[in-house]
Amino acid sequence: MAEDQRVRGYCAYDWGKSAFETSVTTAVFPAWFAYLFAEANGISTKFLGSEWTADAMFSAAVMAGALFVAICAPSLGVIADRRMIKMWWLRVLTILGSVSCILLAFSPYLGVSIGWVWAMIMFMVANVGLNGAGVFYNALLPHMGEQSEMDSISNKAFAAGYLGGGLLLVVHLGMVLSLDGTWVIPFVMASSGIWWLGFAQMTFKMIPEPHIENEMEPMGVVDSTKMALGEVKSTLGDIKSFKTLFIYMIAYFCFIDGINSVTALAGVFGIVVLGLTTTGLILTILIIQFVAAPAAIGFTKLAEKWSTKKALQFSLVCWCFVIVGALSFAPLELENHDEYDVQYTWDEDAQTYVAEAREGVNNIAALPDDDEQKWALEYEKILPVEENKDVKRQGYGVKWAFDDDGEAIPVEVILTADNLESMKSTMDESRFSYSVEGGEFDGQTGLGINHPSSLGDGTLDIIPETVRSVVWAPLGMTVFFQFLLLGVFAGALLGGSQGLARSMFGQMVPETRSAEFFGFFGFFGKVAALLGPLIYALMTVWFDSRVGIFALSILIIAGVLILRKVDVEDGIAVAKAEDERNRSATVE
Repeated sequence: MAEDQRVRGYCAYDWGKSAFETSVTTAVFPAWFAYLFAEANGISTKFLGSEWTADAMFSAAVMAGALFVAICAPSLGVIADRRMIKMWWLRVLTILGSVSCILLAFSPYLGVSIGWVWAMIMFMVANVGLNGAGVFYNALLPHMGEQSEMDSISNKAFAAGYLGGGLLLVVHLGMVLSLDGTWVIPFVMASSGIWWLGFAQMTFKMIPEPHIENEMEPMGVVDSTKMALGEVKSTLGDIKSFKTLFIYMIAYFCFIDGINSVTALAGVFGIVVLGLTTTGLILTILIIQFVAAPAAIGFTKLAEKWSTKKALQFSLVCWCFVIVGALSFAPLELENHDEYDVQYTWDEDAQTYVAEAREGVNNIAALPDDDEQKWALEYEKILPVEENKDVKRQGYGVKWAFDDDGEAIPVEVILTADNLESMKSTMDESRFSYSVEGGEFDGQTGLGINHPSSLGDGTLDIIPETVRSVVWAPLGMTVFFQFLLLGVFAGALLGGSQGLARSMFGQMVPETRSAEFFGFFGFFGKVAALLGPLIYALMTVWFDSRVGIFALSILIIAGVLILRKVDVEDGIAVAKAEDERNRSATVE
């Protein structure tokens, strides 16, 4: 009974923390951050001598949030193996992460120029808490049951996480779809942090601190640090004794880098590159949650039949196909008048044009020195924009004209051949589109090079351009349904690949040194979390976002090839021998 209680407590933590990983990191925050970023900076901002888009900045934030944990994890693990403080660290880092998540809710109330920066900082701190807590949470796995139960326990926890995160996401989706007001998204942020912290209390109550024979006496910070660094150095110097385990960690470094980077960046890729709405993104993530939960259990059965290693290899090969397939996604070419961002419709009675903005189109940038706002102000007489002076913003905020219910406000404009042609020549470099219906200029359209449906200028655009013409367009499958398709396949692989990867490592880790080795596991995972978004950010800045996604698939392929060299049985035998030596030394 006590053992079952420990497993339930272990699963409860995954159930709770997944709210941050789903509602915040993947579903809502990317679109919200892209909105806050665009409102303040437009499509990009100058940083470190380069132009950074919202998705590049987002990936850099994910990268920075993992750096601190990557450096500290192995040393903290050494101390946790010698003192009974695994649960203490789990509690402290959980509080850090969940409270930072709650503080995200203040972002829109700090002003347009500060809000996106606050959001990025709080998000980074929340990731430090999440990733740091993950080191000690994962280190508990070998203490949850027998080695033969590792696949089952690990995948049960992942399944619980997907269900818990998915159920809260249903609530958040209902709120986003049915409620109006600027408080809705901040509430989603705050409630996700509360959900995480609340269910973690079950973990703290139901899982006892793993017992340590002859626990090390408390030491000062300096002495503890010296001891921990010395042990880490010793372990690395003795790497030949754990050759199989470290080969696996290199493989893990590569493939988990690709998988986690894709899941972390999918949301912002969908918003910025594919032009998905927040609602469409949340629906896709929701499908992933409820497909991933049973699939994780299914991979447990597959591992029982094939072995953990073969089942993991199968899932990783499938991941490569999913990522490359995602490169083919593209919005269909604009055909109908109401699909364009700016719609000029001839009013026969008034003998004039009425301009409206398409629902869901991103706001014009709101800083007075932004090129996009200057463009909006230059053509404000023929654009459906409104100019608002806000003292808190210290300038003028230009945005598309919508009423409080989100309905577009029709604006009477006077179109001439000159002003229409002038705007079209400048819009070509923008992220917007326009269409004219009726009147003298009936049928005229304009499409910016940065519009999601505009293809042809990117390094890999031949892939989505070809697939769109051959598959998506004939089927009439919009980018929303394309992304849903990705959600189904990714969900089927996600829980199983993550659960089996953790389980396989847990089988080869000495139980007496679980926190230390899971510290290395965390180090490799967090450096991977550092490297993957960095690769994506650099490829996006140097080329484009699709090249960034493609680069991540190469990491998974490398992981698959290295995984072939891992002898799991040898790794398990080495771990058992190390436990016997450590326990014998303790008795002596």
